[in-house]
Amino acid sequence: MTRILLIPGLICDAHVWQATLCTLEDRDVAVADVTHQPSITAMAEDLLARHTGDLVVIGHSMGGRVAMEMARIAPARVQGMALLNTGMAPLGAGELPKREAMIAFCHNEGMAGLAEKWLPGMMADGIAPDPQVMNGLRAMVQRMTPEIHERQIRALIGRPDASLSMPAYKGALLLMTGRQDIWSPIGPHEDIARLCPQARLEIIEEAGHFAPVEQPASVALLLAAWVAETASIQQENAT
Repeated sequence: MTRILLIPGLICDAHVWQATLCTLEDRDVAVADVTHQPSITAMAEDLLARHTGDLVVIGHSMGGRVAMEMARIAPARVQGMALLNTGMAPLGAGELPKREAMIAFCHNEGMAGLAEKWLPGMMADGIAPDPQVMNGLRAMVQRMTPEIHERQIRALIGRPDASLSMPAYKGALLLMTGRQDIWSPIGPHEDIARLCPQARLEIIEEAGHFAPVEQPASVALLLAAWVAETASIQQENAT
């Protein structure tokens, strides 16, 4: 059975995937750990080594970048890829000092301080966040450490330009983002779709950068249907 690998984003863990895990409970599913590796490429290589055989990879935010790198390294093994709230561009102009400032802030103020500074901007723009959603995300962030945060930020600083490799990817591809995501808006997902004609783009209403948590049922149902469709196509191709 093809393994479905859920890849969290920056300072995230399985909390982001709770609803998705419930909808995929009858399949071979694993949640990736990307807290130890120093680069996006190292994360991708480590996951490919830990999870053998064919894979369907589902990445959120930074996890989407890891998924794209896995597809670049081992295209024959990545049978399907879902990219949520992400992008493919390398480090942008003016981005480095902002990233460095967040690293310094986290070391000075700790994970609780980072959660209060960082999370509000990740929520749906213009919509009051659900307090329960925020509490769950705060708890998740505080399970991490400033060292993990810095390691992952530096991995993002040195991230590959995935636009160079994505045109070669021919597997099933689902793109998804929140309508009100100001961090990874619709445009970057449309850019990926232009390079990959097989891509399908889904926009989640009343959701920001944490669409899988802000609108868990909508995201989980879309992912479950896409996984089933991808598995059916794989089975047909194998016969």
